[in-house]
Amino acid sequence: MELFQKNSETWLICRVCKLPVEINKLTNLTEFRLSGNNFTGKLPSFESFKNLQKLEIQASGFEGPVSPSISVLTRMSELRISDLTGSASEFPPLENMTGLTKLMLRNCNISGKIPSYIAKMPQLKVLDLSFNRLEGPIPNLEGLNKLESLYLTSNKLTGPIEDWIISRDSKFHADLSYNNFNESSEPPTCTENLNLFRSYNATKKSELGKCLSSNPCSKNRYSVHINCGGHESVTIGHTTYEADEDSAGPAKFFYSKESWGASNTGDFWVGRNDYQATNVSAIKGDDAELYTTARLSALSLTYYGRCLANGNYTVTLHFAEIVIRDNRSFRSLGKRMFDVYIQGERKLKDFDIRSLAGEVDKALIRKFNAVVEDGILEVRFQYAGKGTTAVPIRGSYGPLVSAISFVSNFKPPANHNKIVHIIAGAVTASLILIFAILFVSWRRSRNRISKEAELRGLDLLTGVFTIRQIKAATDNFDAANKIGEGGFGSVYKGTLLDGTVIAVKQLSSKSKQGNREFVNEIGMISGLQHPNLVKLYGCCAEGNQLLLVYEYLENNSLARALVGPEEHRLNIDWPTRHKICIGIAKGLAFLHEESSLKIVHRDIKATNVLLDKKLNPKISDFGLAKLDDEDNTHISTRVAGTIGYMAPEYALWGYLTYKADVYSFGVVALEIAAGKSIMTYRPNEKFVCLLDWALVLQRQGKLVELVDETLGSDLKQDEALRMINVALLCTNPSPALRPTMSAVVRILEDHLDLPEFNVESRFYDDYDDHLNLQGLRDKYGPMLSSSQSQPPTHSSSITGRECSPSSSA
Repeated sequence: MELFQKNSETWLICRVCKLPVEINKLTNLTEFRLSGNNFTGKLPSFESFKNLQKLEIQASGFEGPVSPSISVLTRMSELRISDLTGSASEFPPLENMTGLTKLMLRNCNISGKIPSYIAKMPQLKVLDLSFNRLEGPIPNLEGLNKLESLYLTSNKLTGPIEDWIISRDSKFHADLSYNNFNESSEPPTCTENLNLFRSYNATKKSELGKCLSSNPCSKNRYSVHINCGGHESVTIGHTTYEADEDSAGPAKFFYSKESWGASNTGDFWVGRNDYQATNVSAIKGDDAELYTTARLSALSLTYYGRCLANGNYTVTLHFAEIVIRDNRSFRSLGKRMFDVYIQGERKLKDFDIRSLAGEVDKALIRKFNAVVEDGILEVRFQYAGKGTTAVPIRGSYGPLVSAISFVSNFKPPANHNKIVHIIAGAVTASLILIFAILFVSWRRSRNRISKEAELRGLDLLTGVFTIRQIKAATDNFDAANKIGEGGFGSVYKGTLLDGTVIAVKQLSSKSKQGNREFVNEIGMISGLQHPNLVKLYGCCAEGNQLLLVYEYLENNSLARALVGPEEHRLNIDWPTRHKICIGIAKGLAFLHEESSLKIVHRDIKATNVLLDKKLNPKISDFGLAKLDDEDNTHISTRVAGTIGYMAPEYALWGYLTYKADVYSFGVVALEIAAGKSIMTYRPNEKFVCLLDWALVLQRQGKLVELVDETLGSDLKQDEALRMINVALLCTNPSPALRPTMSAVVRILEDHLDLPEFNVESRFYDDYDDHLNLQGLRDKYGPMLSSSQSQPPTHSSSITGRECSPSSSA
């Protein structure tokens, strides 16, 4: 922890720690800033700081709510609190702070109504209550003559949009986007200083606001390309990126284009007053012109494509850090971080352009899949209070994007209108016939559970293949195309008629469990899109065939590449191993925390991590996955998984949370660093397995001995030790002490310090007795012994025996 004090201002910088109680002795403070830290625990009350005039606590890790005792700070002129964790809370009592000029309570989980006493703060200039859960109407603040900015973005506000907001002069900016106001109260025309993007409780999601009523869709569109922040269009190859010539603003809804528009929220409280960045040095490459300008935002920036034909699209985002410099001066110390949402789902968290690109002024491209169902495709960039705010100049923070593309993954139809009517009639007739056949089949087989019955009701985002297509692609399941063998069938390589290379997973039709896995895997993965998850193209359930069709990944599994037969092993250098480990962690973080469906995989292991041509990892095999209901503390379920990778609490009691995946990830991370298999490697008879050996080396301070000795000079020893320590942290016997996967990602990327990990042998002895792991050894020891004599295979119905420290330590 570091404390900086200059004149009346104090900054306290902390990576991961608690706020010391000694801070309460600084009773003469007038300004106190705690932003951009990683504190733990509840937000302090600050009741001893009665002279405080300015308080800034943004994204510092504290847990809400704001303490009622904050009301004693009657001298406050600026109060900024944002991004608190924890459950919902009521609006804090601030009625005694009548001298406030700026008030921010952003993303603090505040519910209820906006208090009317805010109207009695005559000096108030800026009011930011965005990203909360506020309900009800906006109170009458007409008497606040000095109010310049009002941000109520992303709440649940209802009622009419009052005339005092609409009729205010042009110096006043109000952002009411993402709320539920009465549609009838919206003004007939849109103004430059009032953002009403998605601001009312419309019956159709596609209606973005009355502003667009004068600009209806003339036709379906299949692609949109935007040169963000660029005043001129840019042509790259055969693609033209349209100019984004709008000047933007703190509460601006840009809607004049037929095919796309933008919404911007927030102003830079100090420093910068523009929303466009210009590159100061040349970026090389064929598309360099795209990165000469970029769009900035102080809080939230949304680009949307409209009039789009419904279907699957590829979203391409172009970034380059062109504001923060990369030299030895203070200008290189800036850190920009923001989140990215596509169709309302967070895809990137704490995204840092410079860190991922490796340097400033270097292009960074990210691609995602998205589904358009109502003609709209929306990408939102949100500043969550993290990173620096004043380097190289004040106001250097927030989202920055250079260009955006939305491109359909299907071809526009010829003679579209005519064909649509023909297809619609044919589809309707086909559906009637299909449902009739299904109904008759159901009546005939109502007393038995079939795969068709289990599939019924799934809302799939996948394609349906015929057995004829699959046989043609795989040469009738020729043995030469067989690329793998699982517990419930084989995997074949195939090529479709359009040249797409696929992997076909053939499940046994005789296995009831294989039938469940087939249905489960389709239901789980069909709605998930992430760079580190394998992509499901479709399925086939024809006759007695159960087939899943995936993207083909050239380098097979991580297990084969790392510890498989000699002829299949790959020489994976350290930077690639580090990238693989982070990729797996990001995939799990998405499943656990970022996906709209919170999923526990249950079978994370090296054989279920596939590698593409560039050795990017993709998590596969969702046959055992479980949905995690956030209202429940855990899932009680039949134990299923793979010996050696299962967490103790799950193997023993069937107590399943996402921390079971964290444990399994720790085992895989250990295998990546050591280049050895948890299933087969034992340094000598004193050790049970690789994890046992790692724990002993950790206690002896010799963890470096665990690192794969075949790694060459490119090994970064500090990264390797960090990865091993993360693995040991993840495999902690207590699930409560294991980190979340988002924290693992940040630790591996060196954005977060590694917590201390030092478990005494006495703790493990007590824990071993408590869990009766000796009983597991006796019961499953023979199973493990047999597994160590052969390559690891998928096992989905046995309770696994877990590794624990041996007595040799």
